[in-house]
Amino acid sequence: MPKRPGRLFVVSGPSGVGKDTVLDHFLPTITGALLNVSATTRAPRLGESEGKPYFFRTVSEFRDMVENDAFLEYAKVNGNLYGTPKAWVDAQCAAGFDVILKIDVQGGLAIRTKVQGAVLIFLMPPSVAELERRLRSRSTESEDEITTRLLDARSELQQIPNYDYAVTNDDIAEASDRIRAIFLAERCRTHTEWHGERSSVSWGGH
Repeated sequence: MPKRPGRLFVVSGPSGVGKDTVLDHFLPTITGALLNVSATTRAPRLGESEGKPYFFRTVSEFRDMVENDAFLEYAKVNGNLYGTPKAWVDAQCAAGFDVILKIDVQGGLAIRTKVQGAVLIFLMPPSVAELERRLRSRSTESEDEITTRLLDARSELQQIPNYDYAVTNDDIAEASDRIRAIFLAERCRTHTEWHGERSSVSWGGH
């Protein structure tokens, strides 16, 4: 049987919901899955290098990539540009790896319209009140920034029906287990759409 091509999985959710924490817990529990490496125009920080954790590009290089339609999606965040390179994702999927995009809801919806077969997972807070508590406990945002993030969160939560799955992050281990269950179930599908091509699992003989 030919090797199963990888799939694209999107994990989105409001700021402060715990995407990094849940994925850090999830990734060691499953084989054949990689976290996407994005391109960015921000400067490398101490200990960072090309491809770890980003592909570092100048603004001019990034704009050239945009003009050449080299991104699945891109956005400006806190004054810097971030994008998901098509070529890297395609190469990993062709090698049989499932690729995880940890992106905002706007980016997730863009993937929905551009990539057939992408699986969208929305990571939800138990409540907006709990989300506010988590944001305040980080002590990294001003009062105005917290207010803005909560307003954004209410808007983002309205997009849950446009996602394939919703997972509540009330407990890190439970949320990780549910995401793992989604991956395992999707890997058992007999038919999938990927980049407009339909692939199927068949039993030898006709």
